[in-house]
Amino acid sequence: MQISSRFTLAIHIFACIDTFGREHKITSDFLAGSTNVNPVIIRNILGQLKNAGLINVARGTGGSTVAKPLGAISFLDIYHAVECVEDGKLFHFHENPNADCPVGRNIHHILDSKLIRIQHAMEKELTAITLEDLKKDTEKYL
Repeated sequence: MQISSRFTLAIHIFACIDTFGREHKITSDFLAGSTNVNPVIIRNILGQLKNAGLINVARGTGGSTVAKPLGAISFLDIYHAVECVEDGKLFHFHENPNADCPVGRNIHHILDSKLIRIQHAMEKELTAITLEDLKKDTEKYL
């Protein structure tokens, strides 16, 4: 299992908006230059972040800005905005385990609660990190 690059791209986008937003219009082309990703992909992520209320995007070449204080946006907020997690579940269970097999028949009983615990632990960690933390770390390297 691997979380898609949309998550790290979204965080990269926030770092650029915060770092360069006072001097440059933060457009999809500008962000594509920093991320080295096609501007269409950047626009899709910007749309997801906008729909989640995390950024403001001005039409045309108006640029993007952060919609909330950095300390009010957690990594979990970003994750929820850009990752397509079906029914809020991080793990997708294989569809039809063999009911005639003792393992297949019981695999949900064996794994479900463990997978929920893992997901909750990940979400707790993502909640603990905010964009304010990202800003502090970014400033160390500029």
